[in-house]
Amino acid sequence: MPLNTYHLRASIAVSDIQEAVAFYEGKLGLQVLQSGPSASIAGGSRVYGSGGGPALNVYQSVTAGKTPATLATWYVDDIDQIVDELASSGVEFIRYDELEHDAKGITARAGGGRIAWFQDPDGNTFALEADV
Repeated sequence: MPLNTYHLRASIAVSDIQEAVAFYEGKLGLQVLQSGPSASIAGGSRVYGSGGGPALNVYQSVTAGKTPATLATWYVDDIDQIVDELASSGVEFIRYDELEHDAKGITARAGGGRIAWFQDPDGNTFALEADV
């Protein structure tokens, strides 16, 4: 049974769903499509839409923030505009010592294009990428 015919949704563990709601909805501007339980926590999860469909499942868990890797990437047309808008809502962009970043925190992407990283309150890392 091939998986390429099925939709894929990223799942992100957070330590406090209310703090996560403030970040994902308040700072990132994501729209909640549904909420539900997370294990034994009533109302402990949210499914957010992006790109026209459900894309991100955020749920409260003791495993929150356990990986330093990028968990999900938004592919955007105008990275400067999106970075400006997110920064104005309080999102802080990560600067890695080994990379050169512009004043906004955007760096050249391997193979062309540009990329910027940010984290949620639990340290889960996300990226914005653009081909120009």
